[in-house]
Amino acid sequence: MEKGHPEIKYGKTGILLINLGTPNSTSWWDIRKYLKEFLSDRRVIELNPVLWQIILNLFILTFRPSKTAHAYKKIWRKDTNESPLLYFTRSQAQKLNNKVGGEKIIVDFAMRYGDPSINSKLISLKNEGCENIIILPLYPQYAGATTATVCDEVYRSLMKMRWQPSLHIVPHYESEPLYIKALIKSIEKKVKTINWKPDLIISSYHGIPKNYFDKGDPYHCYCQKTTRLMRESYNSIDIQTTFQSRFGPQEWLTPYTDKTLENLPKKGIKNLLIICPGFASDCVETLEEINIQGRESFMGNGGKNFDLIPCLNDNSDHIDLFEKLVKKYI
Repeated sequence: MEKGHPEIKYGKTGILLINLGTPNSTSWWDIRKYLKEFLSDRRVIELNPVLWQIILNLFILTFRPSKTAHAYKKIWRKDTNESPLLYFTRSQAQKLNNKVGGEKIIVDFAMRYGDPSINSKLISLKNEGCENIIILPLYPQYAGATTATVCDEVYRSLMKMRWQPSLHIVPHYESEPLYIKALIKSIEKKVKTINWKPDLIISSYHGIPKNYFDKGDPYHCYCQKTTRLMRESYNSIDIQTTFQSRFGPQEWLTPYTDKTLENLPKKGIKNLLIICPGFASDCVETLEEINIQGRESFMGNGGKNFDLIPCLNDNSDHIDLFEKLVKKYI
């Protein structure tokens, strides 16, 4: 290096796990800030942007933060003062770093919405000498509103860099054998811990508006594929697909999880397990929407037994899956 040339770090590979995101606290303002960023994404809400911003700012961001804060308070980790999603995503990055990290490989995590941001982590990795960055979106089933918007934000960050690192983005992994095996193992583990036999297992995925599917989004097909592969590997109990978390008046992918939970007891399904394969970490959608609201609905309509199978979280087989997904790019 020539005399007077600034020292430059180089020769490293960065691995960045990216999850959806989380508010920094359960306060009204933090919830509002998070929702504003999330619901302002044109891939998440495809309405006319001018009309949507009026609706968002005048109505949704006035009333919804209180309801969302109430849900987060029910599942917030008091010991670490953070959301379960943040806790588990950090742990996933740490455990993956323990397996593949070293002097030349750095593993970190970011959130698509909220903190830590994708932009800040990409800059940090580049400054640490990462000439090659591997992006692992923690969405097993690709959708425009999830995986694609992660890619959008990554590309926007690189557009501002004078010296860009090379980039690899790990694709969807809805049918990866290690993923299916880990899901089946989680089902078997739960079945061993309960003293009743399930009549059915519901495989609940986050929904998307039906018109997104009609326009060509493959998400619905990937969800059905994951359920089919689980059913083929575990045929002791039937597994059915439903979709949760719909928002607004338009039609979303069906069948709806909440309506299914209301109606199953009337059909003689009184003992139910639910698994949420589309979520890499337990979060407000699994812990509050399913395990609290969903449980109350099912039991209140005549159900007898209900339990939620935890997400793969930071289980060792989940980390093994991440290792396999990123190693081909190292």
